[in-house]
Amino acid sequence: MNANIEERTIQLAEYILEYKATVRDAAKKFKISKSTVHKDVTDRLLRINKHLCEEVKEVLLGNKAVRHIRGGLATKNKYKNKNAS
Repeated sequence: MNANIEERTIQLAEYILEYKATVRDAAKKFKISKSTVHKDVTDRLLRINKHLCEEVKEVLLGNKAVRHIRGGLATKNKYKNKNAS
């Protein structure tokens, strides 16, 4: 595997752990696609650092568990702001 890809994968994992970031947040920060972030932190990270992969997996599962709440709040705020105009 390319050294640059391995380095990016580790950086993504550390970013997700530090900020409890979503895949979308990490993709924006590193200016790469969500698919690339997901591939890096699931497949590639498992081969590079299994322990770090497990930690990232916990954060991503936590994000997945609350995504419906985030979506509902975003919709609520959208219409709240729309009606305030």
